[in-house]
Amino acid sequence: MQNLFDLSGKVALVTGSSRGIGRAIALRLAQHGAKVVVSSRKAEACEKVAAEIRENGGEALVVPCNISDKAQLQALVDATQQTFGRIDILVCNAAVNPYFGPSAGIPDDAFDKIMQCNIKSNHWLCNMVAPGMSARGAGGSIIIISSVGGLIGSSMLGAYGISKAADMALARNLAVEWGESQIRANCIAPGLIKTDFARALWENPDIAKQATKGYALKRIGEPDEIAGVAVMLASDAGSFLTGQTLVVDGGGMINMQSV
Repeated sequence: MQNLFDLSGKVALVTGSSRGIGRAIALRLAQHGAKVVVSSRKAEACEKVAAEIRENGGEALVVPCNISDKAQLQALVDATQQTFGRIDILVCNAAVNPYFGPSAGIPDDAFDKIMQCNIKSNHWLCNMVAPGMSARGAGGSIIIISSVGGLIGSSMLGAYGISKAADMALARNLAVEWGESQIRANCIAPGLIKTDFARALWENPDIAKQATKGYALKRIGEPDEIAGVAVMLASDAGSFLTGQTLVVDGGGMINMQSV
């Protein structure tokens, strides 16, 4: 293997890839040679990412999709197969969190939306893609973007944390079910990353300092720092890694000062 990170000839499908972590992953997978399917709810936002990939010599397809709709997910998979003939890399990045507060106060519809989008949609999509990976006999890589919220308790993000912990279990189960076909499934659990999704935690310098005071690196992470881990998991560099959750949080979980 001359280049452990070479993705030439691979096809990657990335949900929630019009901005933030998903966008960074899409761009970096393309930079390493993959053909990338850019997907989120709004086609216009996806086209901007696809245009950036193409401007840098890559190949990209835009397929808008609402991940909470099973039919749209199947259409996303079908469009990818029709255009590129295969899916080698699946990145389940899209997620929601419509509620911030104690678990006792979360409305049922908000709880259901979190579970639907963050767990069930990933379950659906992974099981739409894995059989095709298996049938080709060339293996594949499934990457689910979880969160450190799935590893700790929270007084304000309880339902979100539950969904992210479930994603870790989903990756483990997929790894066991499809491992014989050389399909690997892993989670990335980011800490605080500078995205619109976490804007409330980093836009104010005082809040950002408080939020990262327990991080060994004493700073917020960047989307590209998650993208690099995704490239590793998608490539031959991660060929013996499956069923794992990689915590990428600047040392927050291991630092006693955060306790």
